[in-house]
Amino acid sequence: MSTLFTDFFTKINQIAPLEHDFTEVLDTIALKPKILYFYGKLPENVSKNNKNIRPKTVAIVGSRHNTKYGEEIAYHLAYCLAKQDVIVVSGLAFGIDTIAHQGCLDAGGVTIAVLGTAIDSIYPKSHVPVARKIVSQNGAIISEYAPGTKPFPKTSFLERNRLISGLSDIVVVVEAAEQSGSLNTATHAINQGKTVFAVPGNITNPYSQGCNKLIKQGAIPYTDPDDVLRELFPEKYLKKRKNLNQQSLIGDTDTETLILTALSRGLRSGEEIMQYTHLPPEIFNQTVTILEIKGKLRSLGMNNWSLI
Repeated sequence: MSTLFTDFFTKINQIAPLEHDFTEVLDTIALKPKILYFYGKLPENVSKNNKNIRPKTVAIVGSRHNTKYGEEIAYHLAYCLAKQDVIVVSGLAFGIDTIAHQGCLDAGGVTIAVLGTAIDSIYPKSHVPVARKIVSQNGAIISEYAPGTKPFPKTSFLERNRLISGLSDIVVVVEAAEQSGSLNTATHAINQGKTVFAVPGNITNPYSQGCNKLIKQGAIPYTDPDDVLRELFPEKYLKKRKNLNQQSLIGDTDTETLILTALSRGLRSGEEIMQYTHLPPEIFNQTVTILEIKGKLRSLGMNNWSLI
């Protein structure tokens, strides 16, 4: 493996995908790149339970002509992901891409930009300061095109989309017109077996038509960062839900706890619950009324009850 340098613009690193843990996933995609060029540092695996695990990685992509709605969603998502040590990948383009990079950077996170141009020809040039900050915060600027490669047809930006999705565990499309590069990234993600989220949008907004179409085709509607985090860390969220369920069985009084516990065991009728708890009818009726008001249980009718 080549030595990794962090000297932006003075050292271009060159590796084959299999030479690094973070990029080896690209060896399995269609039209896999032979060589990758990059500035900065590629993310390393993390040690967990005596295993080396690739860091969770999410691509956030969208329209170059974003709305304020799209800006807020992309920035907030990237910021929240970075706070959970998730790597954010995008394309350093105008609009949603750079907003996602910036949200991650502002949270102190690591982000990867995949170029559709040569490694020494960052486009757009106005985003060079963002690229420099990406590298300074232990991220990387990546391209499959060697230094000095010219010219660049529009297809090169579509081709790089397979790398954005290929590096990621999940792809989130924030805003996209009906015909857009972001949908091309989503298509690559689907073909690569990745999970795709799309942000629902106003049906009259042309930059939401692509996302709404993706949702109709089976993409998961994105509504909150927890949607993505739950997909990335299912064990953590199952444990959290289990703890919440356990907490929900604890009432404010011993009598409330008795009834909630009975319901958690599958009992439904008032008679069964009173038999299980040994509560007199007047105390039972009073307590279930209070629990219903508190939103802990609901009436099913005919003196039958269930947990909410």
